[in-house]
Amino acid sequence: MDALYHYWWIIIVIAFVFSGLVTVNQGYINVLTMFGKYQRILKPGLNFKIPFLEQIYKRISIQNRSVELEFQAVTADQANVYFKSMLLYAVQNADEETIKRVAFKFISDRDLMQALTRTIEGSIRSFVATKRQAEILGLRKEIVEFVKDQIDHSLEEWGYHLLDLQINDITFDQAIIDSMSKVVASNNLKAAAENEGQALLITKTKAAEAEGNAIKISAEAEKEAARLRGQGVALFRQEVAHGMSEAAEEMKRANLDTNVILFSMWTEAIKNFAEVGKGNIIFLDGSSEGMQNTMRQIQALMVKQGT
Repeated sequence: MDALYHYWWIIIVIAFVFSGLVTVNQGYINVLTMFGKYQRILKPGLNFKIPFLEQIYKRISIQNRSVELEFQAVTADQANVYFKSMLLYAVQNADEETIKRVAFKFISDRDLMQALTRTIEGSIRSFVATKRQAEILGLRKEIVEFVKDQIDHSLEEWGYHLLDLQINDITFDQAIIDSMSKVVASNNLKAAAENEGQALLITKTKAAEAEGNAIKISAEAEKEAARLRGQGVALFRQEVAHGMSEAAEEMKRANLDTNVILFSMWTEAIKNFAEVGKGNIIFLDGSSEGMQNTMRQIQALMVKQGT
């Protein structure tokens, strides 16, 4: 007991030392002040501060932080536009000067967020005010680039950096949405009608071309067939004449009447009418007088052709 009494100061020193040990978690930096004035920073790990004199003023997170924004803007043609966006930002770096700006520029994180969101909203509103309602939906990328250019300098002064700004949704008043839908629908109908007209024109053009080609082919085929028929008839007549000449010469040499050839042709013709006829009626005089008249007419025709 007496020994503990004599070494009481050792216990006080140990307690003093342990009271000055400070553990800083990864992703955070502590800012120390002494008598209300900035003193230094403590980085992640085990650190020591002067007990009772140095105080932890603020714990600064150097991790990425995000916030969702919803606000309204008005276009140049007085249309209300509603935005929903996501903001991703972080402390620029872990340097002492940067941490000092982050720690002392704003009283609290709430004030920082209010200034940040109002700055972004103002930038987007000033951009939208120069554009017409019909242009806004196609300008997401341009809006983001404009906002980054506008607020990067301010954020650097505060010790922060804008990592990303995403505009997730752009909407209009219901009346404008309905009118835009009608415009899109009418444009689609117009395009469909134009496409249908073009398709019908192509179909009719191709049909006309096909019909013209068919008529042309048919005419050429008919022409060729007529030519071949004419050649066939000519050959037939030539062969008949040749055969009749030979038969007549043979009959002359045999001292027979050449009229027998005509009679034979007449009977063959009547036989052919009977065999291949398809119901057509041909009136012939079958009497001997009728046959003689017919023979005389054929002989007269032959004599006329010979002269």
